Amino acid sequence: MVSSPEGTRAVPGTPGAEVPPPETTGSPARRLRGVPRQRRTARSGAPRAAARDTDTLAFVESPVQLLNVLEWAHTAQATELTVVVLSPHDPMTRGQLRRMAELARDEGHTVRWEEARGGPTAPMRTIGGLTPLLRRARRVVIGDPFSRYVQLLLSLARARDLVVVDDGTATMEFISQLARGERLVRWHRSGSGRGARDLVFAPFSATARRRLTPAPEGGRRTVGLFSSMPVEAPPGVEVTTNEFAWTRGRFGPPRLTRAADIVGTSLVETGVVDADRYLAAVRTLARTHGATRYFAHRKESTEKLHRLVAETGLEIVRPDLPLELIARRGPIGGLIVSFPSTVVHTLPLALLGTEVKVAVCDIDPEWLTANASPRAQGFLDGVTGTARDVQRLPFTQRMAAG
Repeated sequence: MVSSPEGTRAVPGTPGAEVPPPETTGSPARRLRGVPRQRRTARSGAPRAAARDTDTLAFVESPVQLLNVLEWAHTAQATELTVVVLSPHDPMTRGQLRRMAELARDEGHTVRWEEARGGPTAPMRTIGGLTPLLRRARRVVIGDPFSRYVQLLLSLARARDLVVVDDGTATMEFISQLARGERLVRWHRSGSGRGARDLVFAPFSATARRRLTPAPEGGRRTVGLFSSMPVEAPPGVEVTTNEFAWTRGRFGPPRLTRAADIVGTSLVETGVVDADRYLAAVRTLARTHGATRYFAHRKESTEKLHRLVAETGLEIVRPDLPLELIARRGPIGGLIVSFPSTVVHTLPLALLGTEVKVAVCDIDPEWLTANASPRAQGFLDGVTGTARDVQRLPFTQRMAAG
């Protein structure tokens, strides 16, 4: 069975195909049912900044990025900033972004929704409309330094203060590449990355890398990182730890169920892990730990999820918000099992003070596809090995056989 929590709905006769909430640009935001509107005071008891942060501009392309912008704003006591959503095509991502936009508006921030990929003329229209904001902004917050869209916008910005918030585990690779002075390339990409589009965008990528590189000591430009990931930033990058204080203050604590939950991953969709191996691993994890629900990643394919239902009997849940918020709101399993992903770092923080345990299952090298990037295994091992407060579930031959 494929189910969808509040905020998405299944298309009749097509399990797993969800439609996001209505997208009427400029319409009043709907508050999340069951979530009271919050007052504009800090939840930790610390006073909010008196000045409005109208000179701060944030760019996000995913729900997790927007969540981490809200966490950064809470920690930095930044009020009433402008958040620009560069909307993607994927309906599940759009639906989650709409829900997160409601929360951002409830916090007093301005959300500007841009149909940045809505046709061949959309990029120029979007960039033209954002240029005045970019010229005025004194601080720019971004969620994905690998994004070509963001790299292009950074080349137009005059801001002297840049802040990078987490885009999941990709932040770890970004910091590593920045420290080594390498060009910005996503960890799961294979090949040389020197195709026609790469060559066209190379100047913008180079400019973005320079903007994201800290200025020499005494320089007027600053680069900050707001992260829950275990990173060693290069000298000059100011790191602030994301402790998910806003999430814990806004939601929960959750009610716990007796069954375990499994968190899905898009490693199959990105071409890193073989689909049959992945399904066998999920089947074994469900049987071993008594799992009943599978929280699907927003990029997982409907075809794969249908196979999971048929082969495991798990209930497939399409979350309408980032999993950190879903888990904090509850109900959630007393044990959450995940493959190497962002949540093995973020869920222990979001669920601090609860009795929920988080476990991570290693990815065996034999699960990787022939097209997987040579860096894939090392990166995934690093994600698992650096996770704190989680239980390790090493690969076993029994799991390989399913």
